[in-house]
Amino acid sequence: MAHIKVDEQLPGIRGLMDFRPLTAKPLNALADALLRTDEGLSKGERELIATFVSSLNDCFFCQNIHGAVAGYYHPEDEDLVDKVKRDYKNAPVTEKMKALLSIAANVQKGGKFVYEQQVEDARALGATDIEIHDTVLIAAAFCMFNRYVDGLGTFAPDNPGMYRERARKIVEETGYGGSSPK
Repeated sequence: MAHIKVDEQLPGIRGLMDFRPLTAKPLNALADALLRTDEGLSKGERELIATFVSSLNDCFFCQNIHGAVAGYYHPEDEDLVDKVKRDYKNAPVTEKMKALLSIAANVQKGGKFVYEQQVEDARALGATDIEIHDTVLIAAAFCMFNRYVDGLGTFAPDNPGMYRERARKIVEETGYGGSSPK
């Protein structure tokens, strides 16, 4: 049971968004801006970063919903998300993505844990300034989202099918803020 009175039929951040529409609108707009574009990073890569950081933060709801969305974008390897969460350094992603995940992992610890050599390594592997920027912002935003969800003790279902169905709706129908797909 959540620490505040939210609709328990709406799991995780959805119940919080319903509770406080005033803050829901800009938070959903941020999620859409960060995750629903293919500029630089693909949508699937963006969702992998969000999932990875949520996993590091042990946010069950966020790592499962964003993991389901990442999985939707990566149907060729249904275990990719788990491989990245378990051991990103040996996961079947590009070396550039591994370098960006390394940066994201350090952002999760704190912004001052990102060091210049990590950024240079990512650049050497082809990462652009936009990709580095968006990696840091996704990681930072998901630290906030994860703490929001867990700090208010929201409900997170165990049913993987629920996350897959919600992921499909996010990708094909609503986005995060109720907008149509981009």
